[in-house]
Amino acid sequence: MASKGQRLELADAAALVRRRDSVACGFVSGQPPGFLGALATRDDLEDVVLYTGLLAEPYGFLQNPHVRVMSAFFGPIERMARAMGTRVELLAVDFHGLERVARRLRPRVVLAVTSPPDADGWLSFGAHAGATYTPFMEAARDPDRLAIAEVNARMPRVRGLPEHGENRIHVSEVDAWVEHAKDLIVVPPDPPSPEEIAIARRAAALIEEGATLQFGIGAVPDQIAALLAQGTLGDFGIHTEMISDGVMVLQRSGKVTNRRKGLHDDYTVATFALGGAELYGWLDGNPDIRMLPVSAVNEPALLRQLRRFVSINGALAIDLLGQVAADYVGGRQYSGVGGAESFVMGASEAPGGKSLLCLKSTAMVQGRRVSTIVPRLGAEATVTTPRHHVQWVVTEHGAADLSILGDLERGRALIGLAHPDFRDELARGDPFRQTPRA
Repeated sequence: MASKGQRLELADAAALVRRRDSVACGFVSGQPPGFLGALATRDDLEDVVLYTGLLAEPYGFLQNPHVRVMSAFFGPIERMARAMGTRVELLAVDFHGLERVARRLRPRVVLAVTSPPDADGWLSFGAHAGATYTPFMEAARDPDRLAIAEVNARMPRVRGLPEHGENRIHVSEVDAWVEHAKDLIVVPPDPPSPEEIAIARRAAALIEEGATLQFGIGAVPDQIAALLAQGTLGDFGIHTEMISDGVMVLQRSGKVTNRRKGLHDDYTVATFALGGAELYGWLDGNPDIRMLPVSAVNEPALLRQLRRFVSINGALAIDLLGQVAADYVGGRQYSGVGGAESFVMGASEAPGGKSLLCLKSTAMVQGRRVSTIVPRLGAEATVTTPRHHVQWVVTEHGAADLSILGDLERGRALIGLAHPDFRDELARGDPFRQTPRA
């Protein structure tokens, strides 16, 4: 392209993708639906690979055999697309590792969704810095690559920090920009089940005054946030990968001061937001929020600097050795590594920190109730978090710190966290049950 900062129509911008090309964009709200929709109308593509994750909608290009999707985090759309035989593959990398992978892959076209330019021409990356900000900026500075922004009038403006680029780019720095107004993806609140409420209560009881908190996605983390908002403790800090509705509820309660974190004091720090429409409105111009690139949020070396850091994440299954499956189970890819493993490590090694892995003790699989605590993870599951990184495990039946237990004790502790209907069976399958005590 001859000059920077050109405003183009969607079709003209999509035409900049070559027949054989590599394209990258962010997760969910970081995906430009207008551009991707226009790309889907092209019938001349020969071999285009799209690097992304957690697809926000069933884009038309999924039906194109000449487009291959490399997703770093599967959601319902990826699972459905793969079941239908489309070209969707997993890129096995954690969230902050995506920045390193992007430097090696160097996708030629990098896409981002931004707010409209302000009076001085600045575009805000809004609710999604993630692994978008850094690759997009690198592409914008590379004459052999393209950085294309999709301006969405409904994208909130969210501030960053000076040392991390303020979560913005000047319109004169992008190679091209298009306009496409669309509501950001909304995740409806997931009412917690009785089991999830019990898990949340047990987890909340482990959180101390002045803790710095990270919340994962789902009903349990949001319920924990709600309990803390209603409780007697406070003076909390927030350093989290994702800002959810629960984080908003907790911060609105006045219990979040961010004054004792030890890193990025005075601000709630995150790398993307996902929730309801009210959340996006609350984020817009909020002086207490800072959105940073994922490498400035998820890197375990940074997390170790946080005081009383408590990470709250989920799992799909755990075996009696303490190995955790959180992304691939039952012989299929369910989600991805994301930031869970980084936060497990970071919180367990932070001063006064705690890593909480929360899961219901049973799950329904093809109409049959099964235990999520198993004797040994088999061929149909992969280890997301190795046993030597696991600290607290919480189910509706209790909580146990595996990190201080020997292998005999941790198996017994996990059996105690299992549903009573499965405890005898688990005891018979305990790999150490016949091992004599030393």
